Amino acid sequence: MNEQTPHPKQKAIDGILFGERRLQSGVKTPLQRRRYRGVGHDTAMPARPVIAQQPPLSSVPTSMPQPEQEQIPIENMELDDVAIEPASPGSSKKKKRGNPFRKAWQAVKGWSRRKKIVVVISIFLAALLLLAGFLFFKGYFNAKKVFKGGGSAVSLQKNVTPNLLKGEGDGRINILVLGIGGIGHEAPDLTDTIMVASIDPVSHKTALLSIPRDLWVTVPGHGSMKINAVYETGKYKYLGKQDPSNADQKAVEAGFALADKTIEDVIGIPIHYHTLVNFRAFQQAVDTVGGISVNVPERLYDPTMAWQNGGNPILAEAGQQQFNGTKALMYVRSRYTTSDFARSQRQRAVIVALQQKIFTLGTFSDPLKLTQLMDAFGNNVVADLSISDLTRLYQLTKDVDPNTIQSVGLTDPPNNYVTTGMIGNQSVVLPRAGQGNYADIRSYVRNTLKDGYLAKENAKVLILNGTDTAGAATEASTILKSYGYNVIGAADAPTKSYAKTTIVDLTKGKKPYTAQYLKKRYSVDKTVTKLPDSTIQTQNADFVIILGADETTNSQN
Repeated sequence: MNEQTPHPKQKAIDGILFGERRLQSGVKTPLQRRRYRGVGHDTAMPARPVIAQQPPLSSVPTSMPQPEQEQIPIENMELDDVAIEPASPGSSKKKKRGNPFRKAWQAVKGWSRRKKIVVVISIFLAALLLLAGFLFFKGYFNAKKVFKGGGSAVSLQKNVTPNLLKGEGDGRINILVLGIGGIGHEAPDLTDTIMVASIDPVSHKTALLSIPRDLWVTVPGHGSMKINAVYETGKYKYLGKQDPSNADQKAVEAGFALADKTIEDVIGIPIHYHTLVNFRAFQQAVDTVGGISVNVPERLYDPTMAWQNGGNPILAEAGQQQFNGTKALMYVRSRYTTSDFARSQRQRAVIVALQQKIFTLGTFSDPLKLTQLMDAFGNNVVADLSISDLTRLYQLTKDVDPNTIQSVGLTDPPNNYVTTGMIGNQSVVLPRAGQGNYADIRSYVRNTLKDGYLAKENAKVLILNGTDTAGAATEASTILKSYGYNVIGAADAPTKSYAKTTIVDLTKGKKPYTAQYLKKRYSVDKTVTKLPDSTIQTQNADFVIILGADETTNSQN
């Protein structure tokens, strides 16, 4: 039988079904060649034609032979290589789309082992980054709640020039730490713990000074009271009522301000920052770092706290002990069988142990630990340091050996400056020099927590009295020594006619911080480098101060 000539429309359908394209001349073009993933050679595949949805003509023979098509494994095919069959006439069945997850998995199966490893590692690192980011922002948010800023210390700056210093004591960073019971405790705003953490930014040394909570003080405008009631008095005065919460920042600042004024008068050094911590924050901080190790000098027995210790009145045995948050809190609060002085020593020991554990664990570089610590602080800590202040403090103290942290108390022999006594029916702590006389305490604290710049320069100072006021040089010498100056002598000047105080800088500017402090103290605009009287014997001093009639600051304490 002769071959029938195909209908023109049938030719187009043949191209669709058989993957061929016929030119008008009737000559077939070679099949287009494409490279497919997973196939190592060029595989002949038909070019993708535009599919026309048209039913086949009835004149097409049903027995027409169909050319054999090359079979491509499905795992090596791309999604767009799958041909979509035209729907048969009258069919209402929807075209099936392949499962996208199955297709994606088939694509992954075709990856090389190296690629799979790279992708898995990339996903793992991305998850870690997301977690670290979450922890960072959570920790940062909580830190912002705690460290609100507001305080300031000149010497916290990286480059401190002499003209920035207002007076002796500015060469240290002093942070007042107040510990309270908080909401849920009896007398929640009485400060059970009163400490000053003092940092020398020049020599990178740190000290903790304890102030007895029962020290009897006079607060201008508020009468006399134990010093542990001063913060509460200032806060409640501002509020006009008793309120144990610390939601009102202005009220907290009012409490800090009154505490500053009172404590600075007692110890003679400026307070730059404040931290208010309740029992819950302290307890959780210890637990967050996994507990602390404390060397207990002697067994601590306190039957009044046995109920908190499972009925056991022995709170701690002598020797190296491991404390969790609850044990540490009991250890620093107990005083029934000891004294307020002994409790202050225990508090300093625990604070040092906690600081040591925090730094040993690298808490500030561990997002999880830092976040947990900030969570513990939460609403239980109030501080007027900013986050940048805290960062700078960490830089200054991160290399400090905890064993070198100086522990300073007012009853530590031979520096025993306070004693117990009675005011009415209250047991209180009083200066040994007499009620309200803090001169010896100030001198001890200033020399123990010496200004960093004064200590570094250690300039030799000679004081001469250029007036008719007897004993002026000796009095000035006592005051300067109380601030830590290296006074090598006090005597009368050859003449008594000096109208103005003169400061002679024999170093010619080589000890600028001492020069700045002396100018501020004696209200002198500038120093001179030559002695006004050649008969003065300098005794190899770096500075010679000749007191004049205008000297009115030599009685400052």
